[in-house]
Amino acid sequence: MKSTKTLLAGAAAISLLAGAASAAPIGEGIVMYMQMGGNPGDGATLARQTGAAQAAEALGVDLKEQFSAWAPETMINHFKEAVAAKPNCIEIMGHPGSAAFHDLVKGAVDQGIVVTVGNSPMTDLQAEFGPKGTGYAGVDLYAGGKLTAEAMLGKGLKAGDEAMVYGVFSQAERGQSEKGLAETLEAAGLKVDRLEITQEANSDASLAVPILAAYVQAHPDLKAIGTQHGGITGILAETLQKAGKKPGEIVVGGIDLGPATIDGLKSGYVTATLDQLLYLQGFMPVLQCVLTAKYKMPGLSINTGAGTVTPETIESLVELIDAGIR
Repeated sequence: MKSTKTLLAGAAAISLLAGAASAAPIGEGIVMYMQMGGNPGDGATLARQTGAAQAAEALGVDLKEQFSAWAPETMINHFKEAVAAKPNCIEIMGHPGSAAFHDLVKGAVDQGIVVTVGNSPMTDLQAEFGPKGTGYAGVDLYAGGKLTAEAMLGKGLKAGDEAMVYGVFSQAERGQSEKGLAETLEAAGLKVDRLEITQEANSDASLAVPILAAYVQAHPDLKAIGTQHGGITGILAETLQKAGKKPGEIVVGGIDLGPATIDGLKSGYVTATLDQLLYLQGFMPVLQCVLTAKYKMPGLSINTGAGTVTPETIESLVELIDAGIR
């Protein structure tokens, strides 16, 4: 598979060549609806918004943002609303699963609407509709969870230690993130408890603080907490403080680079967080839309799982994070 750098370089070259042939942006006249995931400006969404907005501006695309607070039912309803508006392209997220989306996506593609996927994959749909432009910009979810777990294990966890992984295990392919995390810890000999995030906490992570604080207090031998939910990662430092824990006493692995997570890294409460390059998850679906609508390009699959950020590496990224890019 081509690397993300190769794909980006190729896409940039296409854009430059197309721009040289015409003074108008290559995406002029294209209308795109795009599912952003959480809530406007939150730590797990802002960089995606920035990437999408900058791509739309550069390419001349009329971008319509949709925010779901991570609720799968809302994502389905937003897709129906988008199809009814008859745009050129729609980006969706895979949290509801391929079965829930299949007939709706087929109906849209049959109408000539380009449909692509971001953040959470739907492998079946990408395979079926890939020739019509259904690509994916996001993390290889299981691999991302595994990478997070490996960073946690590197902080001294050992066989027999108690760990808890808090995630949306039940959400179709989306749950592969937490499965990768939990199974990697188990393979190292840790005793892992899986705890499901409710939809209420999925949409408003602050509701998880008392739940997790009570869990920590009820498990005095707990050595590690892992999650692949950006909002939950952001409340883990507060949770551990409320539970009376000191920085580093419990190894914490999470995802994304929201303001509260940055504070958690700086204070030492967060051990490592997966950097899934949300900016690219915004930029690349807009580019995919234009490449397919204008040049009949098939769907591109791009793994945006870049690695983990730790207390030792966070400082150099803060300026870019504050700008809504990283």
